[in-house]
Amino acid sequence: MTNKSSIAVIIPAFNEQQSIDKVIAEIPAMVSTIVVVNNGSTDRTAEVAQQAGAEVLYEPKKGYGFACLKGLAHLAKTPPDIVVFLDGDYSDYPEELELLTQPIVAGRVDFVLGARHLGGREKGALTPQQIFGNALACSLMRWLYGSRFTDLGPFRAIRWTRLQQLQMKDKTYGWTVEMQLKILKHQIPYLEIPVRYKKRIGQSKVSGTVKGTIFAGIKIIGWILKYYF
Repeated sequence: MTNKSSIAVIIPAFNEQQSIDKVIAEIPAMVSTIVVVNNGSTDRTAEVAQQAGAEVLYEPKKGYGFACLKGLAHLAKTPPDIVVFLDGDYSDYPEELELLTQPIVAGRVDFVLGARHLGGREKGALTPQQIFGNALACSLMRWLYGSRFTDLGPFRAIRWTRLQQLQMKDKTYGWTVEMQLKILKHQIPYLEIPVRYKKRIGQSKVSGTVKGTIFAGIKIIGWILKYYF
């Protein structure tokens, strides 16, 4: 892969009208395609994203995985070399995208995960249940799979051909851990790098509710155990 590698960004978004334009504005110019998947928003998320210069898709079925799969199906028409997944709540730092993609462009690895606790996480950016859940899931992956992952962060980059190999299926909360488990299963070269993380704009649709936290935890632990046994 050369330094002319094409890079596409997929941003699942549900009611992110206050933040989505800020996210899009800070994505580096090296990115050729920005796809925002409007995941059943009831606000002006789609309109704001389109005005900010993104391609907007509509996925009415609620779920992070549903949104990601919709974006991938769209990109498959003209596949990029690298796909980056980024949240629409402005908790990540989009300008750090180059840090995530550089090791892939250089041919060192095929998957890069942004580890939030390693790069200077703003106090309160993650809830106690998120911190506990991440630690538990990563500990299980380390014990059962020999994994070196320390986070399940959403900010991640992967080579397109490798992503197709994973045959992603999860439609909701298990998308991120499914990807990491399949990276381990297929022995795909990967790297974790520190990224900064700040308090999101608005309330989290998952960790901000008891129901979301419980379902996410069950789904994540379920994937880890299912893959092992």
